[in-house]
Amino acid sequence: MKELYWKYSLIILIIGLGILLFRQAQPFMNGILGAVTLYLLLRTPTYRLQQKMNPKFAVWIMTIGTAIFILIPLSLFGWAIISQLTNIHFDTQSIIQPTKQVIAIIKERTGFDILSESTLSFAVSQASSIGQSVMNSVGDFIINLCVAIMLLFFMLYEGRNMEAYISTILPFTEENKREVLKKIQIIVRSNAIGIPLLAVIQGIISLGGYLLAGAPNPFLAAMLTAFASIIPIVGTALIWLPIAIYFMLIGDWMNALILVGYGGLIVAQCDNLIRFILQKKMANIHPLITVFGVVAGIPIFGFMGVIFGPLIVSLFLLFLEMFRKKYLLDDNTAQ
Repeated sequence: MKELYWKYSLIILIIGLGILLFRQAQPFMNGILGAVTLYLLLRTPTYRLQQKMNPKFAVWIMTIGTAIFILIPLSLFGWAIISQLTNIHFDTQSIIQPTKQVIAIIKERTGFDILSESTLSFAVSQASSIGQSVMNSVGDFIINLCVAIMLLFFMLYEGRNMEAYISTILPFTEENKREVLKKIQIIVRSNAIGIPLLAVIQGIISLGGYLLAGAPNPFLAAMLTAFASIIPIVGTALIWLPIAIYFMLIGDWMNALILVGYGGLIVAQCDNLIRFILQKKMANIHPLITVFGVVAGIPIFGFMGVIFGPLIVSLFLLFLEMFRKKYLLDDNTAQ
């Protein structure tokens, strides 16, 4: 009884402190998960480099190289976005008159005045809160990036010991442990590489549609489309659909129909096809696992849910299959 008391007391303490630590670490969750992702991508190259030079020096090289590799593209992307925004140009005079007509129709049929004082005050307050949210997001991103780089150094430095320790904790047989760790590495690697690659391809494909329709600032729209391709379900429609609506407002129905057709038939279908090919090629998992995983992962992990959401779904199915083989099938059926 005394042994059971100590055992379950220790379990309760571990779970309680784990929940407390998890809640305190939530603001830095993207940084922690980012470090895990980078570690799984860099562990093998780091081990090979450590065989050729001082292990600690090899870890420093990989960490500094990773920081430079991340910061340079981010800086270039930010510079490109700012450069495009400063040169953005819409035909405002063509928009104002159709917008007034739409507002007048809404007021006539519903009695709701979009330009009333209360509505404008609400819009201004929402714009202010959105701006503040954007600034907070930028600050959180910088902090989490620093956390990811710092943790990456220690994870690479103590990688083998860390993996051995985790292996002793997992409640599986040695064969199942290897299968779980292999599954984690494959899925994280495939999503960490496949999602940015898909975004770049989608940006290039959408650029053709924006140029064909004569969209304002097509290169900015293509970059935003590439970023929006990460978002599940709605994805690229967040960008090309408002641009099509802009064409409708100014009365350019031809280009509006071109963009709707191109976005709905080419961009959207290419997204599904390329996603299916990449997932099958890199991880051999069904695209629905990725879609449901992203939908479930983003509320839990934030932005890193696009990588770790599908991982949770895949591990759930893997554990379910382990349980089925171990406890629900007899030996002959399992074979």
